[in-house]
Amino acid sequence: MNNSQQRVFTSPLALCRDYLELCKLRVVAVMLLTAIVGMCLATPEFPPIVTLISATLGIGLMASGAAAVNHVMDRNIDAKMARTHRRPLPQGKIDETRALLFAAFLSLSGITVLILWTNLLTAWLTLGALIGYALIYTMLLKRATPLNIVIGGIAGAAPPLLGWVAVTGRIEPDSLLLVLIIFAWTPPHFWALCIHKKDDYARAGVPMLPVTHGERYTRLQILLYTVLMVLTTLFPFMTGMSGLIYLMGVTLLNLRFFQWAVRVYLANDSSAPMSMFWFSVKYIMWLFVVLLVDHYVIGLH
Repeated sequence: MNNSQQRVFTSPLALCRDYLELCKLRVVAVMLLTAIVGMCLATPEFPPIVTLISATLGIGLMASGAAAVNHVMDRNIDAKMARTHRRPLPQGKIDETRALLFAAFLSLSGITVLILWTNLLTAWLTLGALIGYALIYTMLLKRATPLNIVIGGIAGAAPPLLGWVAVTGRIEPDSLLLVLIIFAWTPPHFWALCIHKKDDYARAGVPMLPVTHGERYTRLQILLYTVLMVLTTLFPFMTGMSGLIYLMGVTLLNLRFFQWAVRVYLANDSSAPMSMFWFSVKYIMWLFVVLLVDHYVIGLH
């Protein structure tokens, strides 16, 4: 059965699931959590409900659109990797044209929501992040340099800034601290996955760090970037942005993250890189939850 026949006989429910898979909803959910926390941290009170809803919806739609573009641009790479070969495009369930139209619909809907009900600066910054991830990172950096995730990580670090700007209408130093935390977290988070999937990336011809420089070098970089990340996460407390609740919470999270980084560096446990990857996802979510709790608990700063 060819791809077009396969699409004809796909049930509506299965087709909906395929289109939703293009959105990378789990990744978008983490991004939206950090964006919502950014909105909350931008004001002593609770953010205006219209802003909260419109910014979350607009950022979510545009992030989903960027993810769909990523699926299209990476379809040939995905077909060669065990982790991704079952995605809708490599399987022929959705073709490139339909996926791009879907991405365009999501992105245009998202930027319209942000322009009409949030503010122009948020809309433009979100568009910049979309272009940075879907085009600059996916089309250029990912295929060109093993530092792709370091350079391109700025686009993925943008959501808390977008949330902050949605409420205040301006870029402020504290909002950039939130970006810096995610920016420093991204390399050890992603390189742990790359070690586990090194053969996949080598087969697909993607110059990820373990492929170009070897596992030993990558494990060292994970440890060094973890130290950098730990130092970066102390800035909110050092600048007075957050208080003791945050300091205690992030210290516990950092100790566990550093423990995983050491285990990955020692290379005694083949399951450590993937375990560290999954913990790092929980880490960034809990870090922003702790920031939020600290922000709204009065009298303990």
